[in-house]
Amino acid sequence: MTTAFIFPGQGSQSVGMGSDWLGRSELVRQTFEEADTALGEALSKVILEGPMEDLTRTENTQPALLTVSVAYWRVLEAEGLRPDVVAGHSLGEYSALVCAGALDFADAVRLTRLRGQAMQSAVPLGVGSMAALLRIDTEEKVLALCAAATEGDEVLEPAGYNTVGQAVVAGHISAISRAVGMAKEFGGIGKELSVSAPFHCSMLLPAGVKLAAALEEVEIASLSVPYVPNVTGSWTIDPSADDVRSNLVDQVSKPVLWLPGMRAMAEQGVTSWLEVGSGRTLQGLVKRFDRGADISGFEAEGWTS
Repeated sequence: MTTAFIFPGQGSQSVGMGSDWLGRSELVRQTFEEADTALGEALSKVILEGPMEDLTRTENTQPALLTVSVAYWRVLEAEGLRPDVVAGHSLGEYSALVCAGALDFADAVRLTRLRGQAMQSAVPLGVGSMAALLRIDTEEKVLALCAAATEGDEVLEPAGYNTVGQAVVAGHISAISRAVGMAKEFGGIGKELSVSAPFHCSMLLPAGVKLAAALEEVEIASLSVPYVPNVTGSWTIDPSADDVRSNLVDQVSKPVLWLPGMRAMAEQGVTSWLEVGSGRTLQGLVKRFDRGADISGFEAEGWTS
């Protein structure tokens, strides 16, 4: 059996995530403390107590989700459970790289804080947004809808291919609104998402510049297992440090190729999937991709430490 550990991204957060494990696992407690130390502030208090308004600030959400995912992964590792491949959705790619030994956890905490700040500041509030497209998941249809819904110098681009029948677009609010209204003409349904910025499109290029500078100061070690980068959606073995940095920089302004990534993992023999982190978002995407998939989540399994 080939097992993939998959790590969720933004949107799966909830106040109190990880709290069930604080009293059960010293590893979880230590992970929360390490995150606080890395940032020089009590991120753990925001995770455990909120309020939700603070937790959903992108600069907090990103390191918070990373912290919970790494805490859970450490519990699994201590029990001798290891993956054959890792992948993370958007922000979750950082968790995957920590799990694979490429990124130091403290470095990843600081990088995701900076990533959140850079992504939010790249586009003023109220300028950009995102929309989910249901039953429209081919690149041709998504690109055609984007072209039809834009006017002038507006940006509207694919932001992700999440699973069968589900894609995401990002860009200027006016173009997003048109795309939602025109989705039926392309055989689908459009739904504007409640987000604070147009993530994973070219409007986020300035965030990539800031992230690139920070990544140059961080050591990237060899990966212990293959991983599937968001920007390629391909099974990747032993990438160079420069390739990992490039993938993480490009990721903020290019679409998340999660559906191609799942296909690549299935083609390489993945038969078991474990979502390592808060919530059940990725379990839903895997189930939509393969109705008969052996998929579970750490939070639902009742692991003992």
